[in-house]
This record gives sequence, structure tokens and C-alpha cells, in this order.
Amino acid sequence: MSHWKELLLDHIKAIETYQGVESPDTIAAKTGINIDDIIKLNGNENPYGFSAMVKTYLGNYDNYNLYPDPNQEKLRHTLAEYAGTDYQNIVAGNGADELIDLLIRIFVGIGDEVIIPTPTFGMYSFGTEIVGGRVINVPRDDGYDINVKEIIEAITDRTKIIFLTSPNNPTGNLVSSEDVSELLENDVIVVVDETYYEFCKMTHMGLLLDYPNLVILRTFSKWAGLAGLRIGFGIMDPELVETIMAMKPPYNVNLAAEIAIYASLEDKDRLIARVDEIVSERERVFGILNGLEGIKLYPSMGNFILCEFNGGIGKVIYDALCEKGIYLRYFGKPPLDDSIRFSIGKPKENEIVMREITTILDGR
Repeated sequence: MSHWKELLLDHIKAIETYQGVESPDTIAAKTGINIDDIIKLNGNENPYGFSAMVKTYLGNYDNYNLYPDPNQEKLRHTLAEYAGTDYQNIVAGNGADELIDLLIRIFVGIGDEVIIPTPTFGMYSFGTEIVGGRVINVPRDDGYDINVKEIIEAITDRTKIIFLTSPNNPTGNLVSSEDVSELLENDVIVVVDETYYEFCKMTHMGLLLDYPNLVILRTFSKWAGLAGLRIGFGIMDPELVETIMAMKPPYNVNLAAEIAIYASLEDKDRLIARVDEIVSERERVFGILNGLEGIKLYPSMGNFILCEFNGGIGKVIYDALCEKGIYLRYFGKPPLDDSIRFSIGKPKENEIVMREITTILDGR
């Protein structure tokens, strides 16, 4: 028979994949750098890790041989209590990424449109292109705020979803409730990704009662340090929850992730205290870097800071730090050309990164 590639759908052949960050194990194997010497600040992960109670809960659980509850009864009630909403408004996913994928597959067909204010998280466009949808990129303004007027002008009878992120990744800025409300007045689904909610403590959940076309996404990856277990949840209209529950894989959330959620919420106060430490450290780092020449910063409400450079100095900094086992996230395409996203680590790690950046900038 002919090569299997000839059987691929045409839009899949041309798709640009989303590139995640490599694990420390992979980096160590490729570079020869001792894993303990690697400073990994490129994934917006929690530098303090997960609650110690997670190990206890996982170790004491005896029924991993059984499938999880496909209806997520206990899990959804627990998540609803944490989020301050009703059980009927909650659905859990294998990371918020799965819920993004499910929403797109439920609403978007070939040729349908998804509006994405750019730059932002790459999974929205990736998920749209997988199903043959059309991505409508609406550039943000010079301060990376969304342009509501241009977004509304981009809406057509093929528009199904508008994706917003608040705080936005990688720019760190919020979307106002006024802007979200204005977009919700249109006959489209508006998804507000609140992945970094715990770092800013600002939400658009108050709009849910008035707007059944609003979907809010949350995750345990960042604040609770459970990125490796993949657990997220959506808050939305109960009828949409029922639709997603019917469409999702029956056992989409694994038992280990579910048990880790119960442990994390049992230790919530300690975890939130760590979040507050990260926020305080973010402000300290911002203040120091903001005083350097040759770097432009954007105030962030997440657990990261976007640093803009020019003349290729950002790539020089990124490459030099990689050689020393320090990994940040580099962006080399407009509008983030020659920019670095600096995930906030522990104070000692941040000091090393700031020292290296300062040395390179001073030596130009």
C-alpha cells in the first residue's frame, strides 16, 4: 500500500505542534548536566512542589486496581466546595488541556472559527487546528491587553469560541470583567482560562449566573504543584457540564490525581501560603530586573514575568543560561520576538538567574 502519511487529513499534515518543556531527566541525559544542578524555570511550575500529604494519601490508598468513578461524584462535589459553586457546574479533566480539547471538539467543526487574542497559551490554536477549525488571531495592544472592539468585529456566523486567559500566559495581565461581559453578549462561547487564579485571586465566576455561554477553567498544576498528575476542572452551565460528561472518556481523571486533590485541599492553607511566597518573590524579582537597562518588563499577576529584549540579546541570554543548566522559556517570533518568560523559582534560584542576566546585560 502507499505510505501511511498519504492517509493523513490535509489539515493535520500542515499543523504546527505545541511544544511543551522537557523534563529534568531528559535535559540531564541530553546535556550531561547533573540533574541536581539544573534550574528549571521554563514551565511555570511550582518550585516548592506538592503537599507532603499527597505522598501519604497515595501510599495509603488500596484500590488502584479499580477504575475511577466515571461520574466524578465525590470529586465534583469536592471541587465545587473549593471553587464556591454548585456540584452541577463542575466537570474535571485530565488537566485543563483536556477540557480545552473537549470544548473545541464539541463546538468546532471543519471551517468553524475560534477567536484567540494573541500572544497567549498555544493549546487553543493547536486544538482548533487539529479539528480543522480556523484560528482567528486578534493581536493584543502594545501593553498586551485585549482589544474588545476588534474581537467583536472579528465575530462571524462561523465563530464558535473566544478564548481568554486571565492572567494571560505569557504576559501576566488580567482581563477585566467589563471586557468579558461585553464579549459574552455575543452568541459565542467565551472560555476564560483562570489557570493562575490562586496567584491573583481574581475571578469571573460572578458572571456565570447571567451568562450560560461562559466557561471558566482552573487547574491544580500551578498552585498545588500537581502538574505531573494532570488535573484540571471547568466551571460552567450545568447543561454544558452534562454534555461534556457524556462526551469525555469515561475514566478521564486517574485515581492518583483524584487522591492528590483530596490531599492538597486538606493541606490548602499551607499550599496557599507557598503561593503567597511566590507572589512576594515575583514582586521582588520584578523590582530588581526593572532597574536594569536593556530589558522591558510587564507587570504580572501569575507566577512568571515576561522580559522583552532587543537586538538578539534575549537569545544570547537564553543560550548562555542553557549552557549552565538554567532553563527559561524563550520566544523568538513576533510579537514576542526576543522575549523570555521567567518562571518564579525559589529565592536562591532567582538570585542565580538575575545575576546571570545582569552580567550579560552589563557586558554588552
